[in-house]
Amino acid sequence: VQLQASGGGLVQAGGSLRLSCAASGRTFSGYSMGWFRQAPGKEHEYVAAISGGGIRTYYGDSVKGRFTISRDNAKNTVSLQMNGLKPEDTAVYYCAAARKEYSLKNWGSYDYRGQGTLVTVSS
Repeated sequence: VQLQASGGGLVQAGGSLRLSCAASGRTFSGYSMGWFRQAPGKEHEYVAAISGGGIRTYYGDSVKGRFTISRDNAKNTVSLQMNGLKPEDTAVYYCAAARKEYSLKNWGSYDYRGQGTLVTVSS
């Protein structure tokens, strides 16, 4: 599975962005998908995850109520709608795919990881 994230950019605090991740392969629905982010000098931080069928969604505490993860299995895409952005949301955002819906908060649980897209939130 190859993953390509897009949609990053510069936005003012309080604004919104929508990230997308396009996946290759014919078994996309068999993978749980996650979004992580990494700020300079920091570890990967869990943002959100979604089950293969899109029924179950999970969020990190820092983004609950502001971010929404969704997927379109017909188009092999997963999205992250980010509202109410804060300067502390500034990071490179990565999408990742996991064969098992288990321990999705952990970066190491994912089998495939895409290149990131930079989100910068100005104050």
